[in-house]
Amino acid sequence: MSDPVRHITDDERRARLARRHALAAGHYAADAEGATRAVVALHSTEPASVHLAARARVPDLTRDDVDRAIHDERSLVKQLAMRRTLFVFPRDLLPATWASAAARTATSERARLAKHLVQAGITDDGPAWMASTGDAVLAALDACPDGLTTAELRAVVPALDVRAGLPSSEIHPGRLITVLGAEASLVRGTNTLHWRAFRPRWQATHHWLGPQDHPWPTPAEGYVELVRRWLERFGPGTETDLVWWLGATKGAVRAALASLGAVPVGLDGGTTGYLLPDDLVEEDPVDRPWAALLPVLDPTVMGWKERGFYLGPHAPDLFDRNGNAGTTAWLDGRVVGCWVQDDDARVHLHLLEEVGPAGSAALAAQAERLTAWLAGERVSTVYPSPAMKAARTTLEESRP
Repeated sequence: MSDPVRHITDDERRARLARRHALAAGHYAADAEGATRAVVALHSTEPASVHLAARARVPDLTRDDVDRAIHDERSLVKQLAMRRTLFVFPRDLLPATWASAAARTATSERARLAKHLVQAGITDDGPAWMASTGDAVLAALDACPDGLTTAELRAVVPALDVRAGLPSSEIHPGRLITVLGAEASLVRGTNTLHWRAFRPRWQATHHWLGPQDHPWPTPAEGYVELVRRWLERFGPGTETDLVWWLGATKGAVRAALASLGAVPVGLDGGTTGYLLPDDLVEEDPVDRPWAALLPVLDPTVMGWKERGFYLGPHAPDLFDRNGNAGTTAWLDGRVVGCWVQDDDARVHLHLLEEVGPAGSAALAAQAERLTAWLAGERVSTVYPSPAMKAARTTLEESRP
């Protein structure tokens, strides 16, 4: 490993985050696609997080603006990829993702489901069952350009609806749909519910995105493109950060860094991070105070594995036992608490440290704006952090 060419402090990293993640006033994105590009891809495990993450980066964005980008313009596309996680990607990043992170997920998911199908007694030959049933699914979607919901697919392809004796949804034959999605044979199309819930009409990829005439990149080329975009937005980051974010091997990450000519830089704490070779100019400070309220599983809080420079001592309060981030309240590039809603959908802050009068005012203004944007709608989550639980307890105890 080469010696670091310069040192980047935590303060400078936080300034980079403010600008590149479009979180500070004066640096917001222009639209939903810009908000997504600011963080490479948006986490979509919880549907509402897509809209809330985009809104945090484009303050005047509406729910319809986000839905239009995903369902009408299709400039943003939902895709299972890194770490078996559902993301929203800019459309032009799909081929690189399909060839690398999504392909890795698809391979492991296909093997796992094939094994489970045999163990559950559904078939004696998992790969053959998956091949024939997958062909039936794709034929059904090919015959229906408007797409089919999961329930409609199960009606057309009865093999997907075998349920008797199965102890877990993890081995349900219907998970074949998820595998085919990871393989890019089909995509999640229009949503049949509202913005806070997601039940898609599955679409054949060529119906939703048009013919895919250009060959995919190789897996190595795909990882290079993902790493390049991550370094643009999250750099400097460590090898550990990239391995975790990509859900990839150290070998794949090291090869991508070498291909890009990534430059080592020193970080506070003595670790080594990487930047693209044309991104070594010192970052200017950002006007303070700046504040942001981010949703559950926001890409910024989930973007690094080594999170000390923005979490400080608060990680145990802000993540659940499985490593899922709850809501976060940010001030000047650091997480200082979380936010929750009361029964009237008003946003309340739960701070984990003193932030001073100016910080309190900046955060309170963000809470008022988010309350107005939500317009009486409450957002639930299956990933409440300990801090969120504590905040809700406090709200309950304060009720008359």
